[in-house]
Amino acid sequence: MSRVHEALRRAEQTGAVPPPVTRPSAPTGHGIAAPAVEAEPDFADLLSQVEEVPFRAATDSLLIDVSRPHEAPMEEFRTLRTRLNHMKTLQPIHTIVVTSASPAEGKSLSAANLALAQAHLAGNMTLLADFDFRRPIVHTLFGVDRSPGITDYLAGKIPLHKAIRKISGTNLYIMPAGEAVINPLELLNLKEVKQMLDQLPSLFNWIVLDSPPLLFAADAALLGTLCHGTLLVVRIGHTTIDSVTRAMQSLCNNNVLGIVVNGARRGELYSKYTYYHSYYTPKEEGQRHAGVGPEDDAGKVDDDSDRP
Repeated sequence: MSRVHEALRRAEQTGAVPPPVTRPSAPTGHGIAAPAVEAEPDFADLLSQVEEVPFRAATDSLLIDVSRPHEAPMEEFRTLRTRLNHMKTLQPIHTIVVTSASPAEGKSLSAANLALAQAHLAGNMTLLADFDFRRPIVHTLFGVDRSPGITDYLAGKIPLHKAIRKISGTNLYIMPAGEAVINPLELLNLKEVKQMLDQLPSLFNWIVLDSPPLLFAADAALLGTLCHGTLLVVRIGHTTIDSVTRAMQSLCNNNVLGIVVNGARRGELYSKYTYYHSYYTPKEEGQRHAGVGPEDDAGKVDDDSDRP
């Protein structure tokens, strides 16, 4: 300690400022290293340092295709986007947790497609973050490496910009989960998680978090306390009323923004959208004025073309 005091006294006498002390990463008590001081991000310059990667969605990923805006899935997520953006005008909403009661209900795909729909708007900077450290899938959907990612940043191994990728040609940024960890919940309890989620809205209009199912891990309930709202994904024919009730009760905050219903029959969903958009294409213009329109499967003209 005497050497430190002597150095400070010499600095005061000469007017020089001693260099900042860099603290190495230290265990938190759970075998997790807290981020070093130098790893704190400079948010003013963060996005300029982010790596840009091409859009390499897997062919079987079921991600929406923004280049084909009239397809039914794109329309559905645009509707969800519109409702959320309207809610944002009534209350401050920037960070959203997307979760479900149980596995295999489509929460990860819903989170990814919502982020894609939001990023499709001009200037709508959107971040999709994979906080499902137990079974991450965002990196697979977009064809990027799982690491470096969120867990690597929280463990103090990388600066924040290294955990983010920009999808080329879009307003979408993604944060993969990162390396596998033994104790995900302890990692989420680090103060750096809250600090990051509090500061990221200064860069992004929307931050969408994918998280584990509510009834199988406490991660989503914890993340819900750190975010502005929660979306609960349910699957028709799979999710029970009891599981939805228990999932809602497990949330610590009463900030559920809504329920996303997944798994509608493709035939019903696609027939209405296909009919509506094909009815008003230029090649159908002559038939439309003649009072003839495309027929549905029963061979009759559908009179409900203007219904969603």
